[in-house]
Amino acid sequence: MGFPTRFSAHLCLYTSEVNIMTAISFAGVYQKYITKSGETTALQEITLDIQAGEMIGLVGPSGCGKSTLLSLIAGLLVPTSGSVRVFGEKVAGPSPDRGYMFQQDYLLPWRTILDNILIGAEIAGRVTPQIRERALHLLEEMGLDGSAAKHPHQLSGGMRQRVALVRTLLTEPQIVLLDEPFSALDYQIKLQLEELVTTTLKARGITGVLVTHDLGEAVAMCDRIVVLSNHPGRIKRILDVPHNVRQRSPLAARETAEYHSLFRTIWGDLQDEY
Repeated sequence: MGFPTRFSAHLCLYTSEVNIMTAISFAGVYQKYITKSGETTALQEITLDIQAGEMIGLVGPSGCGKSTLLSLIAGLLVPTSGSVRVFGEKVAGPSPDRGYMFQQDYLLPWRTILDNILIGAEIAGRVTPQIRERALHLLEEMGLDGSAAKHPHQLSGGMRQRVALVRTLLTEPQIVLLDEPFSALDYQIKLQLEELVTTTLKARGITGVLVTHDLGEAVAMCDRIVVLSNHPGRIKRILDVPHNVRQRSPLAARETAEYHSLFRTIWGDLQDEY
């Protein structure tokens, strides 16, 4: 199926008010863990502002703290020092305004697709006819109409990740955290979902934070890329993705000279970390 381009989403979405609003702010964040062998610093002096409506990519060596940053935004961790704020408010715990997509879809096999989507609302005691109607509308929007009564085993991996996206969007989050959500998919399906997720978040003005080991994915999907160094995780460099890349679909972006130039720059940065 075809999806609208990122270019059209950019045209209809941004206002000056959205562009100047800070969605996520890290100020001097350190994250330390106590292990049997002693204290380990996972993140050191992270200071970063992410604007509303941006898609930010976090790249770096394994173990550099990318997923820890997502957990701090989600409110699953409290920073050892420094602060994390979402729209000016200090993060105090998980909230429906922050959605999370993982590599695995975590759909419960004994529940129908619709019931899987509604599980968060069910736990919160908020399942209403309006919520059900919204879930069905989102399924149709994501190309999954006719799947509501099916079970997860009846869907492909790509379709299951679309269901996970619907489940994430149902709470109408302002921020979506993406922890390598496409890494287990075939390349063609991965490209389709990159386009779907990018267009969907942009059209809704949702701020996205993408953790990925795929540098090409980061360049093709994101507005800025944060390169992290290793042991402990620190911000090595923040790179703007050129406009000529950002205005294209992830597939078309890969065909531009600017895409390849930025890819090589990030590759060189990361080679220094190994």
